Amino acid sequence: MNRICELVHSLDSESAARKLTVPALVEVNLSGEQSKSGISPAELGRFLELSDVRGLMTMPPATDDPEASRPYFRRLRELAVEHGLSELSMGTSQDFRIAAEEGATLVRVGSVLYAQ
Repeated sequence: MNRICELVHSLDSESAARKLTVPALVEVNLSGEQSKSGISPAELGRFLELSDVRGLMTMPPATDDPEASRPYFRRLRELAVEHGLSELSMGTSQDFRIAAEEGATLVRVGSVLYAQ
């Protein structure tokens, strides 16, 4: 069977977790921002039992200073270690270097690839 999807990068609902047939990264809302998706860190343990979770993903608050993202990336890494997860999707074109320093295994870049 050919899979259309290899990995879901932003799992954040219990109903989706129960239906998934492919591995996922759980999106964790570390900033507590209402405008962001993701589960709270307190929900993580219970949520990991619902699906084939390979790792975690987060989006820190928007900022012009990439260094401001470091505490969020560090906390996500700590949560991954606590729960024995190896994949960390964190960082964008703006802060991917900081994310890599904090242990990112996946980054979401776009504009850095197409900058002129």
